[in-house]
Amino acid sequence: MQVHVVHAHPSEHSFTAQVRDELLRGLADGGHTATVSDLYRMGFATDMTEAEYLRDAHYDATPPLAPDVVAEQRRINAADALVLVYPVFWTEAPAKLVGWFDRIWSYGFAYGQEAGGFPMKTLDRALVIAVAGHTEAELVEQGRLQAMRTVMLDDRINDRARSKDLVLLGGTSRDDPERREANRPIHLRRVYELAVGLGR
Repeated sequence: MQVHVVHAHPSEHSFTAQVRDELLRGLADGGHTATVSDLYRMGFATDMTEAEYLRDAHYDATPPLAPDVVAEQRRINAADALVLVYPVFWTEAPAKLVGWFDRIWSYGFAYGQEAGGFPMKTLDRALVIAVAGHTEAELVEQGRLQAMRTVMLDDRINDRARSKDLVLLGGTSRDDPERREANRPIHLRRVYELAVGLGR
């Protein structure tokens, strides 16, 4: 399976970066191939320009897209699966990843295909891996996990993938070393196993 991985974390010294690395190791061991867009490392511009806004606001797929947007869209369309890896900031993905969706999910690609443009393929699989300081139980009790699923899976992914899941890696906060050290190895093993078996 060809997999496109989008990673969004400002620090290479983070647990989220370790998750990315374990994901890539599992993909390789599972016989998959991967491309990676590391949004902070590549300096991906996440603010929409006025021209990009007007293009989408007027449902007009004819104005050309910026080269960085086209490159990302081509990586997605060359893949069978899309995997997003990010930390949870205030119940949401980092602004860098939100801005990625703002620009990449353009009219004529992610929606409005009947108008022409460069339509997005329907992916076989979409996997969202979110790293959180709170535990899964805490986020469920607060109603936040369902909010995350609604935004990521129901809105952003929607029917753009035949199969979709959000995997929460919770209880990783630095302010609770005992819980953090117990949970992190379990999470890394889970990510590795998910990667090896992706698509099966």
